[in-house]
Amino acid sequence: MSTPPDNAPLHNPLPDLGRAKRAKRGVKLRRKMGRAKPSPEPDIIPPHLVGALDALEARHAQEAIALARVESLAQLMDAQFAVPFTPIRLGLDTIVGLIPGIGDTISFGVAGYIIWQGKSLGASSGATLQMIFNSFIDWLIGLVPVIGDIFDVGWRSNLRNTALMRQVMEDKWAQERSDIFKDNV
Repeated sequence: MSTPPDNAPLHNPLPDLGRAKRAKRGVKLRRKMGRAKPSPEPDIIPPHLVGALDALEARHAQEAIALARVESLAQLMDAQFAVPFTPIRLGLDTIVGLIPGIGDTISFGVAGYIIWQGKSLGASSGATLQMIFNSFIDWLIGLVPVIGDIFDVGWRSNLRNTALMRQVMEDKWAQERSDIFKDNV
């Protein structure tokens, strides 16, 4: 058995399939999973658009990371813990909401952070108002002892808000990708 040269990698790296092939494979996978609409992007990207598309995809990746962070916070607040022997899931919102008055106000502050993140990611005014409404209803009904705590289990305003944010962001990303090709082809 011969020893590998000094500059040889210590493992067998996966072959580089090329950016276009990886992107096409990802689109096929997302379509199969039912999460993506068919892309209006052409099969071959003109050379003058590669840089703009790479910059756009890098920005989208950063926005996706921020969105995932907000979604994990919403999961913690609304559905992190399972009630044994039931399909019911509780979050910190429900648990902290057991403290009369103060608990729901603390949860409303966390919801405000989620709404602020949505606005900073580019949510429209209509989507922001819907998120504020969801959180306000959660806070208002949560102020009523016992009934508010039961309502918190079902309403899950933070998960509603992040689902709305995800839909807005995916629509925005698709529109921005298609605009690059419409404007520059």
